[in-house]
Amino acid sequence: MASLASPSLLSSLTRSRTGRVSVSVLSYSCCASRSFRRGAKCNAYSIVANRRVFLGFGALFVDQIVTMASGSGGVGRSFVASARPRQGVSPVEQILKDVEWPEQYPFKDEDFSLFDESPDSIFYSEPRFVTHIDDPAIRALTDYYSKVFPPSNTPGVAMLDLCSSWVSHFPAGYKQERVVGMGMNEAELKKNPVLTEYIVQDLNVNPKLPFEDNSFDVITNVVSVDYLTKPIEVFKEMQRVLKPSGLAIMSFSNRLFFTKAVSIWTSTGDVDHAWIVGSYFHYAGGFEPPAAVDISPNPGRSDPMYIVYSRKQLSA
Repeated sequence: MASLASPSLLSSLTRSRTGRVSVSVLSYSCCASRSFRRGAKCNAYSIVANRRVFLGFGALFVDQIVTMASGSGGVGRSFVASARPRQGVSPVEQILKDVEWPEQYPFKDEDFSLFDESPDSIFYSEPRFVTHIDDPAIRALTDYYSKVFPPSNTPGVAMLDLCSSWVSHFPAGYKQERVVGMGMNEAELKKNPVLTEYIVQDLNVNPKLPFEDNSFDVITNVVSVDYLTKPIEVFKEMQRVLKPSGLAIMSFSNRLFFTKAVSIWTSTGDVDHAWIVGSYFHYAGGFEPPAAVDISPNPGRSDPMYIVYSRKQLSA
């Protein structure tokens, strides 16, 4: 299934590396519908002037990205040229292995601009009791959770579901003493059966998490990391409220509210997205090296599903 932003930045760069790197300043807007609902798939694109691709990246950083993608200093093939490489290993699972991160945080504020800059509180004011990925992707995510979550009803375990809604996709019957949901719509949060408590908060306005240090064993975020306009602030807060060795799981697909996703996300593809989320962990500090997992159940036939995860360092 095609990404919402194709071709990806990495793909276009590695195809044309000739000693100098040039990036066409193009972007894409979904023209299938003017009224987006979350989960809509976009199969048609139009090029929109003045919507930059990775505007914040300088030439040195671009060159580092090319080198990373190729695995050497010379010309290399892109990891994102096709849905899966010939070896049968997902490129998403390769992109965060042995990463040499740029010394400085590579993004600028404009990389997190939105097509629709109106307040998120208006956009999310009406509840949406729908699922935002298809059933096979939901089952894949739930199955992944069942393998990595602490056993149900483990004494002292606390969970935090960021950007939560009326469903968290936890395994059936899963319970813990404390499961907190943070989201934008109270009606949706009230309907979520796994939550023991909830907080309505716009992380793009206030990324500060209202919890004590070392409060949670697991933090989840389902198909919403692409909406964070202050991701480093949020990830630093995640690191603060996680218990030592606590697990943070960011899951994403290629379905989204296009007008509310940050520019760096809508301008790139699935493998790039894994690198971007991994960079949030890295530059926030205090996390183990992030890793990516491709849990897509039926590549090309149903929604893709990806995980980027990390743990809080024991010494942090």
